[in-house]
Amino acid sequence: MKTFAVLALLAGVSLSAQMLPQASPQEVGLSQERLDRIRPMMEKYIADNEMAGSIALVARRGKVAYLQTFGMMDKEAGKPMSKDAIFRLFSMTKPIVAVAALTLYEQGKFSLLDPVSKYIPEFANMKVAVNKTDPVTGKRVYYTVPAERQITILDLFRHTWGQTNAGPKDEKGEQIFNRVSVRDRPLAEGIKAMAAAPLVHQPGAAFDYSPGPDVVGRLIEIFSGQPLDVYLQQTIFKPLHMVDTDFYVPEAKWNRLATAYSRGPDDKIVRRPPAEQEAFIKTKPVYFEGSGGLVSTLTDYTRFAQMLLNGGELDGVRILSPKSIELMSSDLLGDIPVAGGPILPGYGFGLTVAVNRGPAKTATIGSAGEYYWEGAAATDFCVDPKEKLIMVFMIQKNGGIAISREFKRVVYQSIVD
Repeated sequence: MKTFAVLALLAGVSLSAQMLPQASPQEVGLSQERLDRIRPMMEKYIADNEMAGSIALVARRGKVAYLQTFGMMDKEAGKPMSKDAIFRLFSMTKPIVAVAALTLYEQGKFSLLDPVSKYIPEFANMKVAVNKTDPVTGKRVYYTVPAERQITILDLFRHTWGQTNAGPKDEKGEQIFNRVSVRDRPLAEGIKAMAAAPLVHQPGAAFDYSPGPDVVGRLIEIFSGQPLDVYLQQTIFKPLHMVDTDFYVPEAKWNRLATAYSRGPDDKIVRRPPAEQEAFIKTKPVYFEGSGGLVSTLTDYTRFAQMLLNGGELDGVRILSPKSIELMSSDLLGDIPVAGGPILPGYGFGLTVAVNRGPAKTATIGSAGEYYWEGAAATDFCVDPKEKLIMVFMIQKNGGIAISREFKRVVYQSIVD
């Protein structure tokens, strides 16, 4: 009966969305009994008011073996979670932008070691902020020094270009980015404004989570001669039949938009204010944010993840070569230290994805070479080439990453062959 329920849920997915083929867990080496541990875990989060609802998918060997919805898409309205709910991806936007950029890399438009200033001159003479406290006066001292080397395109992908999401602070301790309206203008202008701010670190000195993929998005526009949203549609979304993925949600689909929540006291969910529910969602933005601006569905992102697992191809459509996927999912961080960001212990970093260095490094269940990324509202995906496995988990709770990571652990313990 449980397998029938999964098949029925799959059958209800819109044909235009083209869900992957389905199989019973046993057919693909998973334990139904162990997968059944997911539901009570999710129901407890819901009962404890730590989550309104979510959708979870597990596919192995190209077939979906688990697809379930949990709880509510809108708790206050009593609206059950829908299989075609639209979620704010936040940082799960980054791997999509990376794939788009790699299609241009394959065409010889750039090298990862090219200086960014070769294409965006405003990055030519970057400064690095220095913040110190005067030991005599106790006052904050702020000044800048020249960057010791040029920022490379590789630095943008792997968050080693020296900038952070918060940006540097001035002599008053105020964030300089707050004075720069980066995202209130077209991407070309916003990136120029971003380049005017000093860096927090010297380029290449550390991994520190950053808006680097925003700059990659602008480079895509320069290399392709098209707006970023148009290039993504033509190069990734349409070929992969990702019919609900874009930088905004058209009015006809507003009823499918999952309600956004935040983590409140004791992890309890708090509904986000109306302005935050609609911000950058219901109207087409002027700034196409490569770091976190996309919305999507579980079905759409599953197709993207399966394309990655397949080495760049899905349903006869090739987006990238297997070698480009190998490059994207390799640990390109090496010994560079991590100054800040959400990388789990024991993981390296590739082109916008964290890469598992093996259980001996992570001390968690999983596989060497598995790679993943997650969004601020706890959406998460994982690709495991060794196990031929993908997981996609959708939720809308800022500060709810622990839930998606728990889902990943339970999926791994269900592998029995």
